[in-house]
Amino acid sequence: MTSASHLDIHRERMIDEQLIPRGIHDHATLAAMRTVPRHLFVDDAMYSCAYGDHPLPIGSGQTISQPYIVALMTQALQLDGNERVLEIGTGSGYQAAILSRMCERVFTIERIDSLLVRARKIFDKLRYHNIISRIDDGTTGWPSEAPFEGILVTAGGPKIPEPLLEQLADPGRMIIPVGDQFVQELQLIEKREGEVNIQVIEQVRFVNLIGDHGWAG
Repeated sequence: MTSASHLDIHRERMIDEQLIPRGIHDHATLAAMRTVPRHLFVDDAMYSCAYGDHPLPIGSGQTISQPYIVALMTQALQLDGNERVLEIGTGSGYQAAILSRMCERVFTIERIDSLLVRARKIFDKLRYHNIISRIDDGTTGWPSEAPFEGILVTAGGPKIPEPLLEQLADPGRMIIPVGDQFVQELQLIEKREGEVNIQVIEQVRFVNLIGDHGWAG
């Protein structure tokens, strides 16, 4: 079994070798990545590789994203600590946990019940009580809690779901992978004074965004 101190060393190496050299410079993002125990969000058998520079399977055909991609997407939201953030695709729960250390409240939606049950247990264990979750079609958002100053989508869709754009606050920022089912562009959408601007950050590959405004299941 990997010791806690050994895992702490791996977490520091993740910061120093994977994130900072690739341009992750936001202090809050780095602090959250340093604080949240990523190994708790993977199976016990994968503890030793939890901080590696790659995604890992979490069951049900889903993955926990590579640490750099989690940090890149988080940094792009430019959170100051007062936001309400909507996450589409809870998955392992790691991305929601990172966001929860950086904003007022996280609302996260997952479509696979078993994944959300496991993630909720980890949130409770860590006492991350500002994460609110539910099972639903994430492409329709969470209208009753909108608007959101930040929206982060952890699956790739063919287009930006219109409901999510409508639920993005003004000003607000959304980050989402958009493309086909094999490769996507990581897009940053900024809404300000009624205008919407889109910036492409880099090419990525995510699992499919399933739902009414995504890919068919």
